Amino acid sequence: MIVMQQNFHKRFLETVSSAAFTARAVGGLFFSTSLTAFAQNGSSDGEWPSYAADAGSTKYTSLSQINADNFAELDIAWRWSSIDAELDFEALLGPDADISFGRLQATPLMVDGVIYMLTALNQVAALDAASGEMLWSHDPEVYMSGEPISPLGFHHRGVAWWGDGEKSRILVTTNDGYIISLVAETGEVDPAFGGGRVDMTDGIPRADRDSLDYSGAQPVGAVSPPIVVGEILVVQQITSNRPHYKERPPTWVRGYNIHSGELVWTFHTIPQGGEFGVETWQEGSWRYTGNGGVWTQMSADLELGYVYLPTEAPTNDFYGGHRPGDNLFTQSVVALDASTGDRVWHFQMIHHGIWDYDTPAAPNLIDINVDGREIRALAQVTKQGFTYVFDRATGVPVWPIIERAVSQGLIPGERTSLTQPFPTKPPPFVVQGLTEDDLIDFTPQLRAEALEILEDYTYGPLFTPTSLPDDDGHRGTIMVPGAGGGANWEGAGVDPDNNILFVPGSNNAFLPFMGTLPEDESDLRYYRLQNRGVLGPRRLPLLKPPYSTITAYDMNRGEILWQVANGDGMTQVENNPALEGIDLPPLGGGGRHPVLVTSALLVHAQNTGDGTKLIARNKLTGQEIAAIDLPGNPNAAPMSFSVDGRQYIAVAVSGQPAPELIVYALPK
Repeated sequence: MIVMQQNFHKRFLETVSSAAFTARAVGGLFFSTSLTAFAQNGSSDGEWPSYAADAGSTKYTSLSQINADNFAELDIAWRWSSIDAELDFEALLGPDADISFGRLQATPLMVDGVIYMLTALNQVAALDAASGEMLWSHDPEVYMSGEPISPLGFHHRGVAWWGDGEKSRILVTTNDGYIISLVAETGEVDPAFGGGRVDMTDGIPRADRDSLDYSGAQPVGAVSPPIVVGEILVVQQITSNRPHYKERPPTWVRGYNIHSGELVWTFHTIPQGGEFGVETWQEGSWRYTGNGGVWTQMSADLELGYVYLPTEAPTNDFYGGHRPGDNLFTQSVVALDASTGDRVWHFQMIHHGIWDYDTPAAPNLIDINVDGREIRALAQVTKQGFTYVFDRATGVPVWPIIERAVSQGLIPGERTSLTQPFPTKPPPFVVQGLTEDDLIDFTPQLRAEALEILEDYTYGPLFTPTSLPDDDGHRGTIMVPGAGGGANWEGAGVDPDNNILFVPGSNNAFLPFMGTLPEDESDLRYYRLQNRGVLGPRRLPLLKPPYSTITAYDMNRGEILWQVANGDGMTQVENNPALEGIDLPPLGGGGRHPVLVTSALLVHAQNTGDGTKLIARNKLTGQEIAAIDLPGNPNAAPMSFSVDGRQYIAVAVSGQPAPELIVYALPK
C-alpha cells in the first residue's frame, strides 16, 4: 500500500505540473507564451487545404449556403469512381491476384478549385472541383509489394498539401513505406524531393526491407496523412501485426524537409538508451518492443510551431508481461517542436496499456474561455471514452486529472500500473466499465438472462485487466468500451464560434480471447487470439441502448451541452420476437461516423433500416433537421468547399464495381 501511495503521489504531481516537468526534461527548454489566443477557425475561404480543414483538426468551415432550410434539397452535383477499379491485376500480378480496394477512407483536399483525392491503393487523383473531371493521376503501385501492411487491407485516409505562393506540392505517404512529393499542377514526381521518393523505413530498427521474415508485407508504412508545419513534413508510421513476436519495429515519428526530402529529425516514441523515459521500459524492453507511434491523424499549432502526436499501444496490445513499466511515450499526447523534433510536453493517458486503447484520433485545437481565462486548448478524445483537455502551449491540464487506483493484472507475468489518470472534466461520452445496471433490461426476463450470461465472465470498472479463459466455463474479461473504442479515428469536430466539441461515440462490449501461440510461431507468453463480441440474451445486445451517440461539449464549462442517440432503430433488435409489443427507446443504431461542422449545421452519416443517410443537426440542441440518401456506406469523413459561389459537401462511399466520391450541392 505504501508503494502504491508513493506512486500515486508522484504521478499526481507530474500531472498538475506537466509543463514544468516536461520542459525541464528537454535539456532546459523553457519558453514563454502570449496570452493572446491564436484561433483555430477551420476553413474561412471555401477551401479545404488540410485533412480536417485546418492543422488544428477542427473539421469546420464557415460556409453557410447549405443550411437548415435547404439541406433536404441537396442533389448529387457529380460523382467520381475510384480509378483502382481500372487496374488489370491479373496482368500486373498474375491470375491468382486478389487485391481489395473497397475501403475508400480518404477525405479529399480542395485548393484553388482542385480536389486532391487518394484511393485505397494510394493512387492520387486531381479533379476539377466544380465538375469532377480528372485532371491527372499518379499510381505509386503499392499493390506490387504484396500483402497490405494493415490487417484492414489496403486503405489510406488522405494526402497533405503544401504551397508557398509560387509552387505547391501534394505529399503522399504510402502503405508500403515511401514518401512521394507530387507537383500539384501536373501530378509529376518532384525529383528534388529525395530523387523522387523517400524511404520511411531507413534506420528503423528491425525494419530492414531485405531481411523480412514474413511473406510480402513491408515492415512499416502509413495509412493516415502526414502534416505540414512550416518547412517540415511530419510523418507517422504503422507496422504489421505479423509475425507474432515481441521483437517488432518501433513506429517512430519523423520530420522531413519539405523541399529536399532530407530527414531532419526522428522522435523516438519508444525512448532509446540514455533518453528521457527509457527507465519506464524496465528490463531493457525498449531494446526490442515495437509499435508505440502514431497510426492516426496528427494536429499542429502553426503559430506555436508545435505538432501533436496521439500515440498508440506498444507491441502486444493485451499483454504487457514482456514490457514491464509505464512504457512512455505510448498511449499519450506528445507535443513536439516541429522544427527540431524536441519534446515540449507530454501526457500519458494510459500507463502500461493492455486494452488496445490507442490514442485513436487527432487532437482538436480549440480556443476556450474558462472562468474568464482565455486558453489555447487541446482536446484529446480517446477509446476509453474520456476527453483530456490541456493548455496546448504548456501541457497543463485545464481541469484536474487525478490518478486513481485500478485493478491489478490477472494473467501470469503481467504487472499492471497501480493507477490510471481520470479527468475530472469533461464527463465521459460513453459507458465506461461494466456493472449490472448497464445490462439490457427491456423486460425482467431479459435482464435475468443477461445476469446469467455475465456469470461466465470477469467484468468491472474501466481498466479491469484481461484474463484467461479456463475449463470451468470462464470466458475472459469483458471490456467496455471495446477495443474499437468509445472514439476511434473518426475523432471529433469543433465549432469555434460557440466553443463546442462534437464527439461521435460507441457503446459496446468486447472480449479479447487470450491464450498462447505455438512456440514455433511466437515468443509472446500470451496473445489475443481472437476479438469476440459479447452477445446478450436472445441474440440481443448485452448492454442497454444507445449503442452509438453524438455528444456535444460546452468546452468553456467542460460539461455536456447535449447528447443524442445517432439513429433510432436497429432492425435486428426491433424485429426480435422477444421485444414484440415493447415501446423501445432510441437505440442509436446509426453507427459512429465522422462529423463535418459548418457555420450553419452539424453534418454526419447515419445507418438506417432503409439505407445510409447524410444527416443535418442543429449544433446547439442536437435536433435532427433533415436527411438525404447516400448511394453507399460512407467510409470517410465528409468535407465541404465552395467554387464560384456554390457550396459542396463531399463524402466517399462504398459501391460496386468501385467505391465513389459523392459530391452534393443545391440545385442550380
